[in-house]
Amino acid sequence: MQPSGRTLFWSLALVGLLGAVITVSAGIGPVWIPPDAVAKVLLNAVVLPTAVDLSGATPAVTTQPLFRFPVEDIQRQIVLQVRLPRILLGAIVGFSLAAAGTIMQGIFRNPMADPSIIGVSSGAAVGAVGFIVAPVALPFGLGLRAAAFSGALLSAFGVYLIATQNGRTPVATLLLAGVAVQTFLGAVVSFLLLQSGESIRRALFWLMGHLKGAAWPEVWTSILLVAVPFVVLLVYARDLNVMLLGEEDAQSLGIDVERTKRILLAFSSLVTAAGVAVAGIIGFVGLIVPHVMRLVVGPDHRVLLPTAALAGSSFLVATDTLARSGSAEVPVGIVTAALGAPFFLYLLRQREVHEL
Repeated sequence: MQPSGRTLFWSLALVGLLGAVITVSAGIGPVWIPPDAVAKVLLNAVVLPTAVDLSGATPAVTTQPLFRFPVEDIQRQIVLQVRLPRILLGAIVGFSLAAAGTIMQGIFRNPMADPSIIGVSSGAAVGAVGFIVAPVALPFGLGLRAAAFSGALLSAFGVYLIATQNGRTPVATLLLAGVAVQTFLGAVVSFLLLQSGESIRRALFWLMGHLKGAAWPEVWTSILLVAVPFVVLLVYARDLNVMLLGEEDAQSLGIDVERTKRILLAFSSLVTAAGVAVAGIIGFVGLIVPHVMRLVVGPDHRVLLPTAALAGSSFLVATDTLARSGSAEVPVGIVTAALGAPFFLYLLRQREVHEL
């Protein structure tokens, strides 16, 4: 089967899985809602624009619902206003982390690489904890998320500058620079925690990774921040395939290796920063999901990248559902680590891991 056909097949299957996970997840909580009722609520929310009124100061769009299934108003409110924003934000974050992990594993030609390998997560942690310790008033309530997002991008850019010499960025140097910067930023976070005083609980909660308090504005913003970079990464999926042969071979086949690395690093860092900024540090999604999907669909990034991203969405939605299903909510980052680490060790025992 051609890569495009395989991509379509696996993507449709994973979209169906994600839809099922979302439907089940939206029904789980203090108030149980049957899956069929959740499905009716979600279908009733699908609308088509019928007219646009341009006479006012801002355009007004008239919509028409496609379905009118009878549902209780309380069920509609719980699903659409309380649970669905958190579920969709979890899907976006899982999507972004798995996509970035796939790219990092391809660049470093090692399935042990993850999105935080060049310091993105550590930079976000410094920005977020720094803002919690010494908050600065910013408009639109974006202070914490803007600080985390900025810290993530600055860290990734710094690692790239450190590792680049004479216009070249050796992968080994990039890896070592990432480890050094992560260690340094980890020390900065520890120092900030010592100075946090009464804010330490909030800082630790953010560092553990969570989706609590998600709202629709965050969902729309995250979609915009993730969608465009992901499309760029997809465009360069074929070039990444060629780079797996080695940089010299890729250069001889017409790939501008350094330019491709810059683009892949920049946009994968942007995707990671978008996810970390709204959810904190969530480990293992970007490590284990691409590895598992590589075993299923193979190493072709034209197929692997979209399928791993969709699988990451389902994985994080499922783990967050588990995190909030107990008598006391647990940060989802704890759940992903508790489930991901043993499963990854099991995979290592069942299948020897080599370089890609």
